[in-house]
Amino acid sequence: MIMTKPLLALVGMVLIAPTMAWAQAEDTGPGPATASRPSVTAALTLTLESAGDIERTIALYQCESGETLAVQYINAAPNFLAIVPVEGENYIFATTISGSGARYVSGPYEWWSHQGEGTLRDMMQDEDAEPLATCTASSNTP
Repeated sequence: MIMTKPLLALVGMVLIAPTMAWAQAEDTGPGPATASRPSVTAALTLTLESAGDIERTIALYQCESGETLAVQYINAAPNFLAIVPVEGENYIFATTISGSGARYVSGPYEWWSHQGEGTLRDMMQDEDAEPLATCTASSNTP
């Protein structure tokens, strides 16, 4: 029996329009300037089908930089996701092939967790580039 459960990941995204799409009003003399840029926000709700239970855990990672990362793991076989904050935005990572540990990717980013350690990399950088974050798990919350 396949169960469908709505998963409210509460992932907030800010949609940013290209700056060329918004024209700045030129000051053509006396009078108030009327240029303004509207802000657009969106919420995302994922619905995952799973033959079993859907498990959501939050793991806190203490990074070498002093930053703390709160990573959400969502296990809903056959879907295994991680929501990882990167530069102030939450990215949804999907699991991929790994020699050991759990490896997740989202666009150019890779999150690799193994035995309580987590590494965030930008795969567009050189192979020898330092990771964006090297972290150690400090807690897991179901």
